[in-house]
Amino acid sequence: MTFELAAFWAFAAVTVLSAGMVITLKNPVHAVLSLILTFFSTACLWLLLQAEFLGIVLVLVYVGAVMILFLFVVMMLDINLTPLREGFARYFPIAMGVAVLMLFEMLGLLGVRRGGVGQALPGPDPSVAAGSNLQWIGQDLFTRFMLPFEIAAVILTVAIV
Repeated sequence: MTFELAAFWAFAAVTVLSAGMVITLKNPVHAVLSLILTFFSTACLWLLLQAEFLGIVLVLVYVGAVMILFLFVVMMLDINLTPLREGFARYFPIAMGVAVLMLFEMLGLLGVRRGGVGQALPGPDPSVAAGSNLQWIGQDLFTRFMLPFEIAAVILTVAIV
């Protein structure tokens, strides 16, 4: 079993377990922390598949959107925050557990990128010679799909206004 395959199985197991925790936990704060871990582990799987753009967008858009949505829900419910601040220490161990697990996932990705522990890197990847997927996306967005890209930008700008 290669290091990359072991990392895949580890990330997949964390993704499935944390997704299960999202729907089984009764505490909304714990469920959101589990959802963040699910998104982050899924982004690690995308990075293993050399889809860097999708992995980064998953973290930036979904993790950011979930946290903002959670904040809006708390603000709209008009929850008295004084009792919540008193119990902040209760959530610290779970938040630290999620943070440590995310740290191990990032270190695992670094190990995969370097070829694993004690492994030599394989020969040159043909997709690297042709350019990264970010270069492909940028090239297509500003050549073949320039008009739809600009139309989408105008529609989003009008929606914001």
